[in-house]
Amino acid sequence: MFKPINSRVDEPQIRELLEYAVVLEPDALEEALALYRSGAGQLYGYEDEGEVVGLIGFRVNDSRVLEIIHLVVRPENRMQGYGRGLVLLALSHANPESIASVTDEEGAQFFRSIGFQITGLGGGPYGEERFRCVYNVDEENED
Repeated sequence: MFKPINSRVDEPQIRELLEYAVVLEPDALEEALALYRSGAGQLYGYEDEGEVVGLIGFRVNDSRVLEIIHLVVRPENRMQGYGRGLVLLALSHANPESIASVTDEEGAQFFRSIGFQITGLGGGPYGEERFRCVYNVDEENED
């Protein structure tokens, strides 16, 4: 079940999932928690049998671009469609014109596999390569 979980960010299972998403960045966990506590970002989780197996954090700007800030699935639940499902659920919930995310190489491979266009951005602050991933929703309807 897909549901909002901003109010649950201090629960251990939610914090653990967010830690997977921010592992390289010092202070990033506290910044993420503050973002979702304040309501500046929307945080949704997908529960399966009472356990949150994945989450997606995003915000939608004035141009109707859904910016994915965090997307993570528990390691033992990966490759089962949860990540794709979270993106699709956020898409149907927010009804944006496009979706965008800046991520690492692993994230870029995932986004490419579900139809996003990928652009390399060069090295990030910790030496890792960063990528901008964009999906234009309206392209589906141009036929």
